[in-house]
Amino acid sequence: MEKVFLDANILIDLVEKRKDLQPEDLASYDVFITPLSAHILMYITHQKVPYPTFSEIIKPFSVVMFDEIILKQSLAGPTDDSEDNVQLHSAAEAECDLFLTNDEKLLDLKFFGKMQVANNL
Repeated sequence: MEKVFLDANILIDLVEKRKDLQPEDLASYDVFITPLSAHILMYITHQKVPYPTFSEIIKPFSVVMFDEIILKQSLAGPTDDSEDNVQLHSAAEAECDLFLTNDEKLLDLKFFGKMQVANNL
């Protein structure tokens, strides 16, 4: 099964129903996120916990631990945006095949290691 990592902007769009991507569209993939994305979602949308919609959507997702190794890798790049780097290195840690994002700067990478960077499945 293909492993897909959701950048924070994709996760926000999914939970807030801002784009066409639906949870059902991800059913045939192993989906990964980082705890940082959950934090960003809650901060941007001013949500409090419990947040049942979010909890329900992420039930089948795997969460990549944000640890010291990912932190140190993210401080070295590949971009000048530490949050983007955390996302990329988290996806690489999970050995994801596809990194979904709406971030134009990240889309310009096209690949991070063996992982494709794209804005759709």
